[in-house]
Amino acid sequence: MANGILAAILSLILPGLGQLYGGQGIMKTVVFLIIALIFYGIGATIFSFIWLLALIFNIYAAYDAYVNVAD
Repeated sequence: MANGILAAILSLILPGLGQLYGGQGIMKTVVFLIIALIFYGIGATIFSFIWLLALIFNIYAAYDAYVNVAD
């Protein structure tokens, strides 16, 4: 059985990892990871508000991992 708090922590470290741990499927994991990489990639080159969006997405990914842990 997966732990919601651990899933959230894993997703804070790498968006999608908590979803994978929580049993939400590989497709959701890949989508979350790609979105995070795009945000951080653009944020690293442009230095704009994209970093804020990346942070918000990271927090959302952790929340999603926490509440959607498969029982």
